[in-house]
Amino acid sequence: MRIDLHTHSRASDGTDTPAGLVKAAAAAGIDVLAITDHDTAAGWAEAAAAAEETGVELVRGMEISTRHEGRGVHLLAYLPDPTYPPLVEQLAAVLEGRRARVPMMLQRLRALGVEIDDEDVRLASVGTEATGRPHVADALVARGAVADRTEAFDRYLGAGRPAHVDRYAAPLLTTIRYVAEAGGVSVIAHPWGRSVHRHDEADLARLQEAGLAGIEVDHEDHDAAARAELRAIARNLGLVVTGSSDHHGLGKTGHDLGVNTTAPEEYARLLELAAAASAASGRTTPSVVRP
Repeated sequence: MRIDLHTHSRASDGTDTPAGLVKAAAAAGIDVLAITDHDTAAGWAEAAAAAEETGVELVRGMEISTRHEGRGVHLLAYLPDPTYPPLVEQLAAVLEGRRARVPMMLQRLRALGVEIDDEDVRLASVGTEATGRPHVADALVARGAVADRTEAFDRYLGAGRPAHVDRYAAPLLTTIRYVAEAGGVSVIAHPWGRSVHRHDEADLARLQEAGLAGIEVDHEDHDAAARAELRAIARNLGLVVTGSSDHHGLGKTGHDLGVNTTAPEEYARLLELAAAASAASGRTTPSVVRP
């Protein structure tokens, strides 16, 4: 069984529609797919319909932008009730932070002599609920200013680059709690990846006490040594270990569907924890789509 628990569609910064993402997963031989768009559940309904059509088992989730000890942390939230008011309010604040910095980035780019405007970004972000840096990057590509998203981030948009603008991110501990209260489970995405807070075992233990269920160990941002060390930490703490592609379609090279996968027994553990969280919350939570 091939299980990929971290992917993105055009509802955030992927290049496939939610249905297209599920169909691509089916074509790639993926048995279980999680759709985890940034800070939104907007693609869930379309992806669920495609899952029923293709026979792919679908886990509805999202990747929430958070901050912890001054550094950005991406939190994968699986099967939460997306209508839980505190979670809704937090996601709205994050999405507004994404949108609000776009005009400031464009202003900085124009000051650098790069001619780009709101319409360029609008055309690059059709269908998304989470307009942000990747869409500015795509607009730069369309303008011929850079060759691809990687160059856009390296030259202009990445942290410390001349057109970078910081934005709001939700507090990590609070967000873990909100996900649990919404009946879902949370997993730290690429915990030792680039440009994120490097969590040690003591830090992960504190997050586990707050409700963290697991860590994404097998990810392209982790080399073999990092994976081995993270797997040992997860074993020591009893955290679920996941593996994922972090697929963005054409928007992120080297992250093909299924390039990393989650072991079936770890997936089963994650679903058990999600069922327990759902029961404890008393809320109506999304079920796994099993065609």
